[in-house]
Amino acid sequence: MLVKVFPFLAWFKNYDKTSLQLDALSGLTVALILIPQSMAYAQLAGMPAYYGLYASFLPPMIAALFGSSRQLATGPVAIVSLMTAASLAPLATAGSSGYIAYAILLAFMVGAFQLILGILRLGLVVNFLSHPVVNGFTNAAAIIIASSQLSKLFGVSVDSASHHYETIIHVVKAAVHYTHWPTLLMGVLAFGVMYGLKWLSPRIPNVLVAVVLTTTISWATGFNCDRMASIETIESPVVRSLIHKFNKSSFALPPLAEGRTRSGENLDKARQNHDQIGVLDAEHNVAVANVNITQFNSEVHKFREQLRAILFAGVPQDDGSYKFFPENGVPAGMKSDGRTWRIKVGNTPLDIDGLKMMGGGAVVGTIPKGLPALSLPPINFKVMLHLFPFAAIISLLGFMEAIAIAKAMAAKTGQRLDPNQELIGQGLGNILGSISKSYPTSGSFSRSAVNLQASAVSGLSSVFTSLAVVIVLLFFTPLLYHLPQSVLAAVIMLAVIGLLNISGFIHAWRAKWYDGAISVISFAATLVFAPHLDKGIMIGVALSLMVFLYKSMRPKVVFLSRSEDEELLCASTHDLEQCPYVSVVRFDGPLFFANASYLEDTITEMISTKEGLNHIVLVAGGINDIDSSGEASLSMLVDRVRSSGIDMSMCEVNETVMDVFRRTHFLEKIGEDHIFHTPGQALFSIHKSAHELGGEANCPLLTHCKLVEA
Repeated sequence: MLVKVFPFLAWFKNYDKTSLQLDALSGLTVALILIPQSMAYAQLAGMPAYYGLYASFLPPMIAALFGSSRQLATGPVAIVSLMTAASLAPLATAGSSGYIAYAILLAFMVGAFQLILGILRLGLVVNFLSHPVVNGFTNAAAIIIASSQLSKLFGVSVDSASHHYETIIHVVKAAVHYTHWPTLLMGVLAFGVMYGLKWLSPRIPNVLVAVVLTTTISWATGFNCDRMASIETIESPVVRSLIHKFNKSSFALPPLAEGRTRSGENLDKARQNHDQIGVLDAEHNVAVANVNITQFNSEVHKFREQLRAILFAGVPQDDGSYKFFPENGVPAGMKSDGRTWRIKVGNTPLDIDGLKMMGGGAVVGTIPKGLPALSLPPINFKVMLHLFPFAAIISLLGFMEAIAIAKAMAAKTGQRLDPNQELIGQGLGNILGSISKSYPTSGSFSRSAVNLQASAVSGLSSVFTSLAVVIVLLFFTPLLYHLPQSVLAAVIMLAVIGLLNISGFIHAWRAKWYDGAISVISFAATLVFAPHLDKGIMIGVALSLMVFLYKSMRPKVVFLSRSEDEELLCASTHDLEQCPYVSVVRFDGPLFFANASYLEDTITEMISTKEGLNHIVLVAGGINDIDSSGEASLSMLVDRVRSSGIDMSMCEVNETVMDVFRRTHFLEKIGEDHIFHTPGQALFSIHKSAHELGGEANCPLLTHCKLVEA
């Protein structure tokens, strides 16, 4: 019982000093990859980079302690990070305090969902996400993730559009207008280092080497060059006017949003009190607020894009201050510092006394030192209601990724896996992670592979990984200040290349054409509807269920005949001659309310087209289950067939179906002497009587009957 509640106790059976050393080395090796990766994935999720470290603190350790896999490395991953950003984008601005709070709440919900599924032993629910759907979604997500990092790679800033492809078009236009070449070169250098080391020596932590190298170069060359300036230092009346217009529109938004919230609350109260006039007033106020907010948002977007597009030349003054002129407007006799400067324009009003001027590349910046404060995420039921479908999808996707990785490793190590226990481990990891300010996490394929290659013996390696992250948070965060953002973008882009799997489409199509079609449609829908990724998954799941229902409603009904090797095979597939007096029919699938009439219709149609038919043998080996509708339909079919002057028998009836026949008195209806163990016995018994009035010289079933008789 103790091992069931605390699975990690099983680790220490035959555990020795050598095992401890291997686990410690594996844990530290994974940590060297996890630390830079987690910061990159946090930004992909719309969170400040250091929240990736928070997500690497408790989740890896807790998931390992209470999961069933001994080598699975849990933490921030690309797909879950992208889904987090997609689910929170409608609620708050990425990186804002509200956004962070919702991300932490989402981690709690994902964990609770996974934990409940694990406790109730409902791990099989993940089967709703079929392989074709997951393959299509994963390939599309890889493209979306990689392309979402282009702005950081080129050093440009654009607003997110309603569709991801529109955002990428804006990024390309901005990059054509201006690319910060040092930023691009840093990203390309990181690409080269990571790819080169991966090819030359996979054991070297290529991500860590790239991060250390580029961070050192960034610090030594002054890659990041930001200055605080007042609006008076901007030597352009047009730019100063734009800044004031931007601020005016930005300051108008919060009161409008608060007013809309109050109107929404009044609307709820009026509906509860059945106050029709109050409902109309509140609805009017909400509509007016929405129109005004849309208008001001449009103005803010327009002014922000104009300000971001303006490039400045910085002219140093004798007192050490700077004056900023439009790039081609430096007065004669003045000399710029050679840098191209831009105004940092975010989603909040600009401080006219403290404008942030960027003359270099973007870096991670200041990371709070120390561990996050432990506290439960604030519960907001309205927000939870909105997030619930996303939490369910992230839970299933995250678990699918984790269990697939765990199974692949278990095949190599011979370890026994319990999917429900893995759900419990992942769920507890996310729940306790939310207490330490983590966003949703899952099992990582790349880091788990490293863990396995480093010869990790038990989940204690993940405990060492968490301890390494704690040490970094406590003592080494200042070293990450100069880490270029473009390097984190390169880390993400190189990592998601492994998610691309074109052969998955071909494999699905070869298996079943409709599986290939579902995979392609899921891929296309995810790309088209991005950043609303849930729509792509929903379309894929809906198509999979429709195919399943269609196949369940129209299972395969096969008419059998004797082949040259004396086997009963499908007559149409193998082009076999059929007996005109006896039909051998096989029904492949459970007989229940959705398809009961299909069997009846198929046999009725066969009777109408086959003259001289005297007997039907129903091979029930494929009917593994039957409900009351199926039994009733079968009973009516026996009546209809016999009323036509044709007899009917059954064979290969399994025990489950036979129990239903006994309880419903179907045996009395068809007659126990019409139930046979095998098709051969059935044919031997009925063949002579079925051919009494026939003049068939050589029955296609005759040899089979003689073999049974012999």
